[in-house]
Amino acid sequence: MNDVEKHEHAHHAAGRLCMPEAARNVITRRLAIAKGHLESILQALQKHDVYCVDVLRQIRAVEGALQKAGQITLESHLRAHVATAAERGDTETIVEELMDALRYR
Repeated sequence: MNDVEKHEHAHHAAGRLCMPEAARNVITRRLAIAKGHLESILQALQKHDVYCVDVLRQIRAVEGALQKAGQITLESHLRAHVATAAERGDTETIVEELMDALRYR
């Protein structure tokens, strides 16, 4: 296992696996985009002439950005932790962790 793999498989003090840095960076960017969209919706709602359909369109964009961030998070978890569970001997506990992750999808 190289240094990157060791980092990706690092454990928190509580014994849980850490999210890989590359995934954290991508998800952070996606959430920043969603935050920007949300802030623009809030600003638009301050105007008396805001158009409802425009607000709905922007809300959908935020929902899409959040959904994509969730998808990337789950995929990262599956690739970095579930797919490598057997080599770590975590096959019993990984089922619980996977079910926990799927609860939020």
